[in-house]
Amino acid sequence: MKKNILLITLLFLTLDIFAHDSEVNKTIVKNGIGLGSVIAVVISWDRNKSILLAIIHGMLSWLYVIYYFFTREDS
Repeated sequence: MKKNILLITLLFLTLDIFAHDSEVNKTIVKNGIGLGSVIAVVISWDRNKSILLAIIHGMLSWLYVIYYFFTREDS
């Protein structure tokens, strides 16, 4: 169930980012947070339930996502 919620959240975020024209998309990515940061924060919160760790992992973005991919436990 948790994986389904995570997948749906990521799908909506991806659709929202790529649904705009290119100028708006560039501005959002330039001035806002990136997709890697969003994924890292969601994964971190799901695993640790800690705001501080979610912020730190959001700053590390894709590095934490790759780390999670290799260290996750299959259910």
